[in-house]
Amino acid sequence: MSAESSTITVRLVRSFEHRNFRPVVYHGVDLDQTVKQFITFVQKDVPSRTGLPPPFKNYKYDTMKIIHQAHKSKTNELVVSLEDDDRLILKEESTLKAAGVANETELAFFCEEDYRNYKANPVSAW
Repeated sequence: MSAESSTITVRLVRSFEHRNFRPVVYHGVDLDQTVKQFITFVQKDVPSRTGLPPPFKNYKYDTMKIIHQAHKSKTNELVVSLEDDDRLILKEESTLKAAGVANETELAFFCEEDYRNYKANPVSAW
């Protein structure tokens, strides 16, 4: 595997309040593509994934944020950290590599509006 072709785990976050998410693993991801290209690829891939419940397939994902990188510390948050948005939320115009994505990085993919609402009132519902 070359340094440019990596394995990335994308955590599809359906609900922050209910901690409802599903991981999807992508192999052979080109880190030189833009974040926008990768988001478009995942948005097209998710509805065709077998094994994902329909609520995950039909959700309006639009934002990616780095959750964890290999060999670095993890957050205590169960779904996604609410800290460091300016550094960890991926900007669409940059490449994955320039945004800090490397092999075995875990990304959260979610609706930005839901994230902002949860961040304003981070209460979990069980």
